[in-house]
Amino acid sequence: MKAWFGLCGLMLAANICAAEGQSKLDWLKTVAVAGHQTDYSGVFVYQYGNHVETSKITHVVETDSEYEKLESLDGPKLEIIRHHGQVWCYSNHKMVLVDSQSGQGSFPKSLPDQLATLNDNYLVKEAGLERVAGYNTRVVLFQARDNLRYTHKIWVHTESGLLLKSAVLNDKNQVVEQYAFTELKFGNGGDRSWITAGAALTAKAVPNKSVKSANSGWVVDALPPGFKKTMEVLRPMHGRHAPVTQMVFSDGMSAISVFIEPSDSDEDDNEGLSNRGAVNLYHKVVDTRLYNVVGEVPPKTIMQILDSVRFNGK
Repeated sequence: MKAWFGLCGLMLAANICAAEGQSKLDWLKTVAVAGHQTDYSGVFVYQYGNHVETSKITHVVETDSEYEKLESLDGPKLEIIRHHGQVWCYSNHKMVLVDSQSGQGSFPKSLPDQLATLNDNYLVKEAGLERVAGYNTRVVLFQARDNLRYTHKIWVHTESGLLLKSAVLNDKNQVVEQYAFTELKFGNGGDRSWITAGAALTAKAVPNKSVKSANSGWVVDALPPGFKKTMEVLRPMHGRHAPVTQMVFSDGMSAISVFIEPSDSDEDDNEGLSNRGAVNLYHKVVDTRLYNVVGEVPPKTIMQILDSVRFNGK
């Protein structure tokens, strides 16, 4: 009889935990779309190690449209406008269309759409209430279930659901990189001429038909659990003579890209590991190919992935 009571207790506890987990996911669904549906402007800092960058961001939502302008406040002048998945960068006194994937790490990030899959690889739990830039926030921790990925910590505005601060932590709970608003204003007041300019830029943009979907035959054997291929393309790269194969993998929170191209045997092809905040890059020549693996995961994960790349044939 005691065994039955114990079993019933475990089942009840499991149901309660499942309900709490679903409640968190339901709330996080609101957070996932808040960054796309909120008008705001503010100043945020990006920090890793002793490096600090300060930027101003303006985000405006129009009918069936979304505009974002990012301006650097220190160092060389840099201005980026995003609209309809296109990214325009101010360069040499003119706006230039750049890769639509550029600047994906700009703050504030949106949570992934497929939140349910995060439970497989991250323990999602609330970590209290704190104030950021003068606003009340709820702190949420996405604790990695293994040491092959980083833990993510976010501070979410309790009213709008907008992310006001985010940090990436390693397996020693040390901050690898951090974004945080220092000033924030809700609403779409102020100069709106750049929105008209952004719409005009989008209207005259020519689709990049040189990027093509591919099934190259290259495979990666040692991906961390939960990482799935989301894209594979052939894309031209500046300074390269031939298109480069790119495979993108994601676990719902972080992305990893694998680039494969013929080696041209120059000094840039030497094996090396580098990083910028939480983003690590490892490149290495294997036989006649140059592999580059880049992603927001620990260095050992990047190296593990590169060493498992092989050609499986078509």
